[in-house]
Amino acid sequence: MFDYWKKALTKDYANFNGRARRSEYWYYTLMNFIILIGLQILIGLCAVGNLGVVSMILGIVYLIYALATLVPSLAVAVRRLHDTGKSGWFFLIALIPLIGSIWLLVLFCTDGDQGGNAYGSDPKNQSSMNDDALDSHLAN
Repeated sequence: MFDYWKKALTKDYANFNGRARRSEYWYYTLMNFIILIGLQILIGLCAVGNLGVVSMILGIVYLIYALATLVPSLAVAVRRLHDTGKSGWFFLIALIPLIGSIWLLVLFCTDGDQGGNAYGSDPKNQSSMNDDALDSHLAN
């Protein structure tokens, strides 16, 4: 989980090309969610404990983190849509009240296209090939 999060924030920070597997998207999203909720809990605890300055500093950290992860979050979502054969612009479907968000969630949960598509080769097959190469390397 941490590896997908780290990869999205470093190597693929603004990479809107290619494809992202379901696991890459969901592990990145889960890690972001855990960090943001953790910061919110700390802010709330500091506010309850009358630690206004610490709460304010944590609020600024929260805002900076949320803004810093906006681009990689959009990038991994676009790559996830590419894996299902959809354009990144399809993300705007979420602007349609209720139905759009549900449809986007279904796309994020749907298995990607098998084999290559217009956006690149199948990342699932690439990772399994990498796993096979690693297994054979470790066996030697």
